[in-house]
Amino acid sequence: MTIWSRRELLKRAGVLGAVAAARPAAAAGSPGTPAPSRAVATVAREPLETLTATEADILEAVVARLIPTDANGPGATDARAAHYIDRALGGALASSRDAYTSGLAALDAYARASKGAPFAQLSAADQDLVLTDVESGVATGFGSTSTIFFELVRSHTIQGTFCDPFYGGNANFAGWDLIGYPGIRLAVSADDQRMAARPKPVRESAYDNVTFTIKGGGHGHQP
Repeated sequence: MTIWSRRELLKRAGVLGAVAAARPAAAAGSPGTPAPSRAVATVAREPLETLTATEADILEAVVARLIPTDANGPGATDARAAHYIDRALGGALASSRDAYTSGLAALDAYARASKGAPFAQLSAADQDLVLTDVESGVATGFGSTSTIFFELVRSHTIQGTFCDPFYGGNANFAGWDLIGYPGIRLAVSADDQRMAARPKPVRESAYDNVTFTIKGGGHGHQP
């Protein structure tokens, strides 16, 4: 089993509706392929809320390979998916905190044992080989099977890339732009219904709109 290309990953997650053939890891736009040169805004790491600095370094490297920046657009790093996970592990995803503690440590230990360096310091190609082993259950040190941890992180990476920005991911609406989602729509014009042209994007969190409220009252996007 190989790590899926970015398009295949999104298709299986239900983000893409088009049916496309799975591509091997060496295909363009897939993990293991250097990202083409393109202008991408540098995303600075926010203060950590739950993860340790070491855990965050490993996680940042993992999400960068799961949904990499490539010719199709920004990836999970640009969308701040790791920031979403870090924040959520102190709230809605708190039940997964222990799994991240043990899983990230096991992943890094396996990288050191199999490739001779911490995961975050490996080349993209070697990171993909390590992640392929984790995905397929070959990697050791995970207690039961490494596949469970891989699926957990992949699921949360997808959430962090395409969520409402209120939750800490989808920075600068990178995820929505990637899949062509125009944003929240409170009204649909006749031209929109004809689908003759792509609607103008609405770059607004649902919680920035006066129609929606945050539980407990109040409005506003809290990055």
